[in-house]
Amino acid sequence: MLEEVERWLSRRSWSVADRPPHRVLAAKQRTGQTISVVLPALNEEETVGDIVTVIRHDLVEQIPLVDEIVVVDSGSTDRTSEVAARAGARVAHRDEILPRVPAVPGKGEVLWRSLLVTGGDIICFIDADLREFSSDFVLGIVGPLLTEPDVDLVKAMYDRPLAGSAGQGGRVTELMARPLLNTHWPQLAGFVQPLGGEYAARRSLLEQLPFPVGYGVELGMLVDALHLVGLDALAQVDVGVRKHRHQDGQALGRMAAAIYRTAQLRLARGHLVRPALTQFERGEDGFEPRTYSVDTEERPPMVEVAEYAERKVA
Repeated sequence: MLEEVERWLSRRSWSVADRPPHRVLAAKQRTGQTISVVLPALNEEETVGDIVTVIRHDLVEQIPLVDEIVVVDSGSTDRTSEVAARAGARVAHRDEILPRVPAVPGKGEVLWRSLLVTGGDIICFIDADLREFSSDFVLGIVGPLLTEPDVDLVKAMYDRPLAGSAGQGGRVTELMARPLLNTHWPQLAGFVQPLGGEYAARRSLLEQLPFPVGYGVELGMLVDALHLVGLDALAQVDVGVRKHRHQDGQALGRMAAAIYRTAQLRLARGHLVRPALTQFERGEDGFEPRTYSVDTEERPPMVEVAEYAERKVA
């Protein structure tokens, strides 16, 4: 590990317990910064309501830390929107945000569009499939942004149990993302959960970043933030244990392909052939190929979008 990373780990890795709620709230009141919590959601009716309920109770009603909770529905066919609204979130629908730009499927697409329907100075992203959710996820990652003016982005770190075994989750992280980062961006080797969906950042940073539309958004954002603001402006906070729905091996393969492609684009912008990923499923006549296109499209920095500039002026 680079000596620079070792120093960073000692200076920019914290625990949620390092900043108790009263200290975080005092920093918010002192600085006047506002906080938006965004949950990107696609068919998450089983979990999204509980997450919103916990955030509202703990960080809106008990401690007035969060200014708005926004669920951005990515085209759900279940009761995600209804459940989220009933729990107290404001629901925005992906296709109704910036309608002149046709929406494409993907998590990064939803996160990018969320900048247009939120008002916070700090934006906190939380995945909508978490189980046994704790508001420490929000408290932990917004805390450094309120207390450390030179920190611009904070990732959550946690244990990810799989089938009852601690630390076995995050298979794409260990098999794809971590080798890529250690090889090509060794300054980022200290991040425990580089692909984690729980992170917070200043709007002033997010609006300057391109957003890969799919699963590559977390790696792309981390790499681009490193180049834009430097390692010392990035941090991570231990929030405990993350329990969520795990995907099957083929879905993880598609995720890994998108992440690899995101890395490729950042290593050599342009002049790359649009890739595809072929996987195999057993059918009546043996193994049958299934070919999927790999997300390569990216949305531009939000500051380049006319509607966003007009919104800021207004």
